[in-house]
Amino acid sequence: MTVLDRGRSTPDLGRMSLDIPDALAAVRSLIDTAVVAAGRDRASVSLVAVSKFHAAEAVQAALGAGQTLFGENRVQEATSKFGPLRVSHPDVVLHLIGALQTNKAREAVRIADVIETLDRLRLADAIAQAAQQEGRLPGLLVQVNVGDEPQKGGVPTADADGFIDAMQTRFGDAVRGLMCIPPAEGDPTPHFQWLAAAAARHGLTQLSMGMSGDFESAIACGATHVRIGTAIFGHRPPASGQNDGPAVA
Repeated sequence: MTVLDRGRSTPDLGRMSLDIPDALAAVRSLIDTAVVAAGRDRASVSLVAVSKFHAAEAVQAALGAGQTLFGENRVQEATSKFGPLRVSHPDVVLHLIGALQTNKAREAVRIADVIETLDRLRLADAIAQAAQQEGRLPGLLVQVNVGDEPQKGGVPTADADGFIDAMQTRFGDAVRGLMCIPPAEGDPTPHFQWLAAAAARHGLTQLSMGMSGDFESAIACGATHVRIGTAIFGHRPPASGQNDGPAVA
């Protein structure tokens, strides 16, 4: 058991920007331990530092500690924060990990290196159109609703294989892998195993699964990307006026 175990409160390691390098070091150490326990190569697992709702200064502190891969939920926030940061830090890699509206697709294609939440045909249409307009196509992960929870985004498990096939036909190698958020209650391991098996069936190599409370299980099941935010940056309530709206259309 670790300080980040599922169901426990994550520590406010990153509450102040001066603490972020120490928080990152602690999280990386836990990831290292989980990778060794799983008998895997450390280079096979990447940390996505989830910086949503945190100021650019917090991201700067993480950059100073050598973190270059970040995750953001909202397109508008990602654009305002990482547009300027990329001028001085061109090595930054940005994943969009939040539900994406079709009317935000062009902005998402413009700012993101990877969109992790491809989960419906209308969004695929919007991304394809935006990619043609912008002359670039980010990497794509198909989000699967592994718990088939009505309140969550993601392709239902029963439809996942057909949707993944369709996206690979449409976008080719830009479809890099799968992403999931398992149910909050219960053992996440069966859900991670399901996603890993689905990725293997389709020859996909990237698995974005595992957050602060369950990343060790995710790594044991083959995660290549774990998404951790609070344990690095601390708690911060959502800022007013930054909501991109519900993920519809």
